[in-house]
Amino acid sequence: MNTTTEFEGLYSLGKNSIAYIKNKETGDVIEIPAHLHKSALHRDIVLVSITHPEKNEGEVIKIIKRAQAGFVGIIEKQGDHFKLKPDNFKIPDITIPNTEIHNGKLGEKAFIEITQYEPRLVGTLKKALGKPGSNDALMHGIALEQGFDYSFPAEVDSEADALEEKGITDQERNNRRDMRDTLTFTIDPADAKDFDDALSFKQLENGNYEIGIHIADVSHYVQPGTALDREAQKRTTSVYLVDRTIPMLPEGLSNGLCSLRQDEEKLAFSAVFEIKPENGEVVGEWFGRTLINSNKRFTYEEAQQIIDDKAGLYAEELLEFNRISKIYEKERYAQGALNFETHEVKFILDDEGVPVSVKVKERIDTNKLIEEFMLLANSRVARYMDDANFFVYRIHDKPEPDRMEKLQEFLKLMGYETTMVDNRIPVKDLQRIIRESEGTAAYDTLQTVIVRSMQKAIYTTNNIGHFGLAFKEYSHFTSPIRRYPDVLAHRLLQYKLDSQEPEKDQEWFEKMCDHSSVQESRAVTAERNSIKLKQVEYMKTKNPDDIFDGIVTGAGKFGVFVAELESRSEGMIRLHDLGNDRWEFNEKAGIVRGQKTKKTFKIGDHISIKIKTIDIEKRLIDYVLVVDGISQAAPPRRRDFKRRNHKRNDSKPHNAHTQSKK
Repeated sequence: MNTTTEFEGLYSLGKNSIAYIKNKETGDVIEIPAHLHKSALHRDIVLVSITHPEKNEGEVIKIIKRAQAGFVGIIEKQGDHFKLKPDNFKIPDITIPNTEIHNGKLGEKAFIEITQYEPRLVGTLKKALGKPGSNDALMHGIALEQGFDYSFPAEVDSEADALEEKGITDQERNNRRDMRDTLTFTIDPADAKDFDDALSFKQLENGNYEIGIHIADVSHYVQPGTALDREAQKRTTSVYLVDRTIPMLPEGLSNGLCSLRQDEEKLAFSAVFEIKPENGEVVGEWFGRTLINSNKRFTYEEAQQIIDDKAGLYAEELLEFNRISKIYEKERYAQGALNFETHEVKFILDDEGVPVSVKVKERIDTNKLIEEFMLLANSRVARYMDDANFFVYRIHDKPEPDRMEKLQEFLKLMGYETTMVDNRIPVKDLQRIIRESEGTAAYDTLQTVIVRSMQKAIYTTNNIGHFGLAFKEYSHFTSPIRRYPDVLAHRLLQYKLDSQEPEKDQEWFEKMCDHSSVQESRAVTAERNSIKLKQVEYMKTKNPDDIFDGIVTGAGKFGVFVAELESRSEGMIRLHDLGNDRWEFNEKAGIVRGQKTKKTFKIGDHISIKIKTIDIEKRLIDYVLVVDGISQAAPPRRRDFKRRNHKRNDSKPHNAHTQSKK
């Protein structure tokens, strides 16, 4: 290794203030001593210089990108000023000057935005959140740390109110293809409030079907240069927390004017296809702006019941939609698409936001039905725009070879032999493994690990196709109420239909794609953190003596990650709580093994666990292993006992040597 080597990486703070950064090119993990961190904070992207290659040590020489602009925590008093004690224990205390405390109160939660990083963290109070532990304070904090706020600027609300009051004009009705007399319906979750897609069905005289995918015409209302557009550009996405939604657009638009509600005239941007009934082949297509009226708002469960019974409102049409969607699904898998159906949990909350029960969301045929026709619209629109100067694509690159090698090792550990072709495990092998594992305890784990080995899908104007879906061209066109890239796709499509040039150049659209990809990642983090919070709260309601079924979800040098099966609540079993042995982490194999007993823990293993400690504010759970009904929790270590004794005698005078050592 060259002593002048520099590389970018994710800064990860560990114990004893030592940071770890992985060099993706070499696979080496570089340690950064505490005095060489510069101003880096946990999960920042940094530039590292390797100072001692023989010891794999380095120093941070530049901060490339901050993970967060601010942090949530408790306001405390420190001397003659205030400080924030962040919920994230890996973030140092943040000094709050008296002039920047604003309406914050001692002992309460607040969101602090960093204004100075060196020589110490200094910040200003941006939002007081109220009492610690309250559901609103916790949820609001999760959103704010990722850059999302509930409130809209006054001018944005004002523009939305004016549009809602104006409604649909006769002139606009006359400028559109009128499809109000075509059978149209929506199928959405039972608790959905915004409906941005609808399906229509008509049998043509030649026996073919005319199937329409109708999308809320957000781009008609959100015009370039308006306050609404500037705010949508900033947010780029709606955020779905466990108990609330932070919308991209004000409620008057997202739940009102743009929402394709039953028995209401709505403006839509539509993809209308002529399809052969026998095989679903598209023999004609039309794209443009329409006027529609949804005849029925189905929930997924209601539509599924009609399909199962083969009877009920619009049964014939629903059955045909379902049959054709299965044709499309089969064709995608034949082309090399991957099928991921990981189970998600849904919490039932009481009036205070406390989880009282949990259930696993099941994907049923009507979920897949909607998905297949949205995929049809997204892919056909992208294909239609292929000869335009540029377009907004949703791309998914091929997996990296090193990730494929690790996946192959993991699959072998799970009993699946695979071969590598062009540095990748063939899709047909991954399809086979997923199919064979369906119905087994390892199903969710296998899918999760395979997904993690893939690249992330992103937005860009430079098309390379979508590996996971096996599409050469793919875009996001079908959810403009909640995704800004879809609004951009609508605008670019309309420019082509009108034979006009876009109002901005490709460079501007590419920057918006980059920003949208980052915002999407932040939204996913916020959503996961809100789920994690409710999982921790849910486990807090359990009896500490209860024994739970768990499944190992990961392993590391500090312990084994395990999820309680019912709620998928993940926590860690520390190495010393695995039993009386010397435990070692084998990173290559992804296992923890005992030197004496040779007992191993790997992803997918089923074990029994008990709760050891829970910290709701930090969203952390520590479990202990249970074997034959006996907890394997280690007794307090002797040095911990000595430390406690030492603190009890702290009033005794210390000599200078003792003080200097401390």
